[in-house]
Amino acid sequence: MERSRPLARRPLVTLLTVAALAASGMTALSSAARAADADRARNGGFESGLDGWTCTAGTTVTSPVRSGTSALKATPAGADNARCTQTVTVKPDSQYTLTGHVRGTYVYLGASGTGTTDVSTWAQSAPDWQRLTTTFRTGPSTTRVTVYTHGWYGTGAYHADDISLTGPGGETGQPPAPPAGLTAGSVTSSSVALSWSPVPGATGYAVYRDGTKVRTVAGTSTTVTGLAPSTAYAFQVAAVNDAGESARSATVTATTAGQPDGGGADLPAHALVGYLHASFANGSGYTRLADVPDSWDVIDLAFGEPTSVTSGDIRFERCPVTECPNVESDAEFKAAIEAKQAAGKKVLISIGGQNGQVQLTTTAARDKFVSSVSAIIDEYGLDGLDIDFEGHSLSLNADDTDFKNPRTPVIVNLISALKTLKARYGDDFVLTMAPETFFVQLGYQYYGTGKWGGQDPRAGAYLPVIHALRDDLTLLHVQDYNSGPIMGLDDQYHSMGGADFHIAMTDMLLTGFPVAGDAGNVFPPLRPDQVAIGMPASTNAGNGYVSPAEVNKALNCLTEKTDCGSYATHGTWPALRGLMTWSINWDRYSNWEFQKNFDAYFG
Repeated sequence: MERSRPLARRPLVTLLTVAALAASGMTALSSAARAADADRARNGGFESGLDGWTCTAGTTVTSPVRSGTSALKATPAGADNARCTQTVTVKPDSQYTLTGHVRGTYVYLGASGTGTTDVSTWAQSAPDWQRLTTTFRTGPSTTRVTVYTHGWYGTGAYHADDISLTGPGGETGQPPAPPAGLTAGSVTSSSVALSWSPVPGATGYAVYRDGTKVRTVAGTSTTVTGLAPSTAYAFQVAAVNDAGESARSATVTATTAGQPDGGGADLPAHALVGYLHASFANGSGYTRLADVPDSWDVIDLAFGEPTSVTSGDIRFERCPVTECPNVESDAEFKAAIEAKQAAGKKVLISIGGQNGQVQLTTTAARDKFVSSVSAIIDEYGLDGLDIDFEGHSLSLNADDTDFKNPRTPVIVNLISALKTLKARYGDDFVLTMAPETFFVQLGYQYYGTGKWGGQDPRAGAYLPVIHALRDDLTLLHVQDYNSGPIMGLDDQYHSMGGADFHIAMTDMLLTGFPVAGDAGNVFPPLRPDQVAIGMPASTNAGNGYVSPAEVNKALNCLTEKTDCGSYATHGTWPALRGLMTWSINWDRYSNWEFQKNFDAYFG
């Protein structure tokens, strides 16, 4: 029998080389797979604020966080589920895994526009961080999907962190060309309007101020706000698409105007403002203008009222003798105005009030408003005008969603009328406003009817008026009374009855805030010398009265950052202008408690 030949032996080095090649091939394949299935979500840990995300009512917080230093906090409301979205470039016909960590009640994580079956997952109750994950496959022509997180209507704030979308990358193409034609338009003491030519293929534009990105916009124009007076700024714009940013445009420079004083240059550093019942009497009794103590720096004559809601025809009727037996004559009244002005006081006509609904629905009503208010100012030789529109005077149409560019006739016509009056009387014209919290600070949560409708159209409706006239505005004294609970910048509700409410509401005006939770649409802060805090003079004057001790706590917190309680302000404002009260008559009825405390505090 023939013996079989032994197998040829390979050199050991050859076997090791083959094994090494095989191992390296496996490693290469594994690395390639990992590279293909990278995280496609941008800023999923919210370390760069909301960059890459669009939220209806979201912000970033430093606690609680799952990892890193930031996380998302979003607060649903009655008609808003606080949805945050990001559009991601993907590869057609490919598998993806969406993962995130959430806290809260009824928190959803999902993806839409997948081209196959859209997916979502949710946590019913997550008192601590809970991992959510879901998978989907893109359709044969799908190149972009939207990942999102949201809560449920009115169920409270939720948190999200470390959101990732793992899978192969899509074709992103090339960044667009840089924009051309960047120009600076209208300039105020705090803003510069910019515009530029559209760029083919751009999905948005990044705006730079002095080399720092300050905002991203969808259109080809924007107004950069929050600038310092009499200051030169350099602006550039870059076009953006899925592939990234273009090179920046050529630089355009603009210098802001000098700081206006809004007619308040000769007011004291800290002013006391009060309403005087000049056209009616109530339980407080009638107070003659000549009997108003010298402590009152701005006296608002209440009220001028329209002949009808939409006429624009404003009339000021003195209180009749039958109602006010001690009323002075017209001659005595005018002499008292002159005496107050000679003593450095400002006497204004206040338009509106609780019963004086004013809706300038037409340009004819606007023009009548200007002529009739001018007639009152001229007849009595007044220093200016106070706007105290309440009730249903101001509301926003459903298509009016941007406070910087209002479209509702009653808003647009009021702005035009006030600008006309300011131009007619010049720089010394005093313009003040006394809106309720519903029309101003509530705008942090709600603006008009909202993106999906159903909200009160009056919510935040004063914001476009204040913003358009911020360079002409002498004083804003929001009525921090007769108010429901309002959410502050700490995302907590604050209620009347103590210093906390006044601190939180005033901090919002001096810090600025995103309107309806939109971080890209911020109402800029007012100057502290433009802001006074509105308070009732006594328990008889209105809901929300606080004792002198609580008044002083609010002032201490806002001007010195002491006595702040649980609310942390975003600054210290020693130039806060002062206090407003309803009313001088009610303060007299209460033995001048409000006035005496103001005098003692400010010396």
